[in-house]
Amino acid sequence: MSVTVLGVRHHGPGSARAVRAELARLRPDAILIEGPPEADPLIALAPEMEPPVALLAHVPGTTRSAFWPFALFSPEWQAILYGTAEGVPVRFVDLPAVHTLATDGGGTAHADPLGELAAAAGYDDPERWWEDVVEHRGDTPFQTIAEAMAAVREGHQPGPHEARREAHMRRCLRAALKEGFERVAMVCGAWHVPALTGALPSATADNALLRGLPKVKAELTWVPWTYGRLASHSGYGAGVTSPGWYHHLFTAPDRPVERWLTSAAAALRQEGTAVSPAHVIEAVRLAETLAALRGRPLAGLGEVTEAVRAVLCDGDELLVRLVQRRLVVGDRLGSVSPRTPMVPLQRDLREQQRRAKLGMEALERELDLDLRKPLDLTRSRLLHRLRLLGVEWGRPGEARGRGTFREVWHLAWRPEYDLVLIESAALGTTVESAATQRARALARGASAPSGPGGAAAHGSPGSAARGRPRPGGAARPSAHGVPGATPGGATPGGATPGGAAFGGTAPEPAVSLAELAGLVERCLLADLGGALPQVLAALSDRAALDTDVTHLMAALPSMVRAQRYGDVRGTPADGLEAIAESMLDRIRAGLPAAVTGISDEAAAGLVGQLEAVHAAVALLTPPPGNPASSGPGQSPADGGDRQPGSPPQPGAPDAEAPTGRGRVAARERWLATLRAVCDRPRLHALIEGRLVRLLLDAGELTPSGAGERMARSMSRGNPPARAAAWVEGFMAGKGLLLVHDSRLLTLVDDWLTGLTPEEFTGVLPLLRRTFSRFEAPERRAIGQRVRASGGEEEGRRRQVDEGRAAPAVRTVEMILGVARG
Repeated sequence: MSVTVLGVRHHGPGSARAVRAELARLRPDAILIEGPPEADPLIALAPEMEPPVALLAHVPGTTRSAFWPFALFSPEWQAILYGTAEGVPVRFVDLPAVHTLATDGGGTAHADPLGELAAAAGYDDPERWWEDVVEHRGDTPFQTIAEAMAAVREGHQPGPHEARREAHMRRCLRAALKEGFERVAMVCGAWHVPALTGALPSATADNALLRGLPKVKAELTWVPWTYGRLASHSGYGAGVTSPGWYHHLFTAPDRPVERWLTSAAAALRQEGTAVSPAHVIEAVRLAETLAALRGRPLAGLGEVTEAVRAVLCDGDELLVRLVQRRLVVGDRLGSVSPRTPMVPLQRDLREQQRRAKLGMEALERELDLDLRKPLDLTRSRLLHRLRLLGVEWGRPGEARGRGTFREVWHLAWRPEYDLVLIESAALGTTVESAATQRARALARGASAPSGPGGAAAHGSPGSAARGRPRPGGAARPSAHGVPGATPGGATPGGATPGGAAFGGTAPEPAVSLAELAGLVERCLLADLGGALPQVLAALSDRAALDTDVTHLMAALPSMVRAQRYGDVRGTPADGLEAIAESMLDRIRAGLPAAVTGISDEAAAGLVGQLEAVHAAVALLTPPPGNPASSGPGQSPADGGDRQPGSPPQPGAPDAEAPTGRGRVAARERWLATLRAVCDRPRLHALIEGRLVRLLLDAGELTPSGAGERMARSMSRGNPPARAAAWVEGFMAGKGLLLVHDSRLLTLVDDWLTGLTPEEFTGVLPLLRRTFSRFEAPERRAIGQRVRASGGEEEGRRRQVDEGRAAPAVRTVEMILGVARG
């Protein structure tokens, strides 16, 4: 019987090639690999998958999870492929996931062995040392690496978690030999080789270490992975900074530098950068020259990056970062076998993704949808439902144009979304049913009960998942913001991670009125008719009890937008109009008190809410038989203001409002309220100026009426700061009014020129803020109008000197060939 332990660096292309060659030479009858033993039944699926992929272990009903990623250039993956192709039994021998997810990892901290070996060899960069001694050699000196690791580990005392892992590896090795295997090959992180060779602890001692370990119920499956998540900068402790580069080194049959720089040139040309074959030739020469000067056997990533920067990118760091993102890290997304164990929710998503013709890609791309097309409408509903579950596969963007039938999405699939789907499996077996249950849970203000083996989804608005560190390193949010999806750390030398697990779910906090209104909108966008009645009931109850006008103002725009979706998407939105009308009436009743005696900061916030409500009211559909032009909302007569007493007072019943054809339209009632509030004494200047502008734009005030109000606000009896705040509210980022209305421009100009130097200095910050929000052409046009207004009269009085103009006139006539009569 013989046992060969192959110490490797995880995700090392040189180690991967060497392992494959060594296994072909040894021809073992059993292969043992560092990894969770519960995944042994999943090994047979490896030939049907395209890496990068990862083993996912999770505890049903909680957010505890761990990942074991594999790339094409991972030595363990090549060992698996060799074993499945040759019919050799392959087994995982690391500490079982049922223990890993139940215990906290820990142990004595020790230095990075690669860093220590690189320093001993005179290198300041461990990555460069590894490339020179391993990756560029074409083989891996397993015996030399084992001796080096033994020297680094001398005097090292492993921590409890590390000791248990190595004890379990030894137990599995003894079991394989006891079964009668003659030639056993073990592939593990180089750091563990000294603990698995030479004089080993007794089986009794190892069993004592493993006795009584806590256990949890764990389930394992394969999930797609990405090179972006494999890179160490995304949080994976045993990752590599350049997975795309290592993939290239593993797959390039020859001339890796030339092929790499050619790929870099192709990527730059796709972005419109002019790169010729001559550029590539010079870049290759520069990379090889740098490697020779530095005494390296082959140009490494540092040399080719410098060649790309100097030759292909002309020193443009933005283009260099593009090459880094596309090639050095890479955007490759793996795929798993259709026979991979999945929860029904995952399978339903795969089926809907196929029907919607949406490919899962790691590289972000833009998707423009036209909701009038059935296929695009199906895609939109699917993406909105997934967002309710916390799967941010698509992020809404800003649609081009003004039509409500267009949507723009930015799509990018992340590996941790599979974990979110698994955790949401208890909510339903399909995406629609799970999203419906999730919306109902949010409407109740608490997460849905998961029951045995269930899980509460997280990541949607209102969630509050909490976690605690678990084996393999400190728990932290992943690069994409999904808790519980973070791979754990690793022991130095590239040991497979123990993963990161988190505690159970936390109850949802109570949702606000605005969040409930937003939830109604999301249900309509996702076409969740099953959840809408409960969400509407919760919204109605909350709106009836909420006495804060600002809460109602924050919720109304979402309600009005939701009402529109019933028309655009064909989704019934019965009851929304009545709730929106009721909320608007309560806003009208409470608005006078809300704007009284408030601070500058509160006034600024309230102005934004007023604008949002004003825009939302314009979208409300008038009741049947009550056109928007009826009622007391007639345009005012010339002279500026309505007749006193014509509009209903805010909070008082409308004279024509109760029922029937005489009911006043929502827009007219809202404008009447704004008019009444605008006439209140001691109103904050910012709000008053904004209300005057809204009424002017709505036709409730004529320009002369608005001018009179502006003149009163800028009179000498008002402090300059109040006048400046009034102007800020009136202009609100739009300066065209001053360009087209000379009377208002003259009022502002006269007020400014009449300020004393001290007063002007005091109001300057407000004026600067106001005018800085105008577009540059607007500011330029205002300046030209002010400059021209001072010289118009003088220009009209100026006479033309015909005697001085005569020579010029004769010259023009000669050029044009015009005979003077």
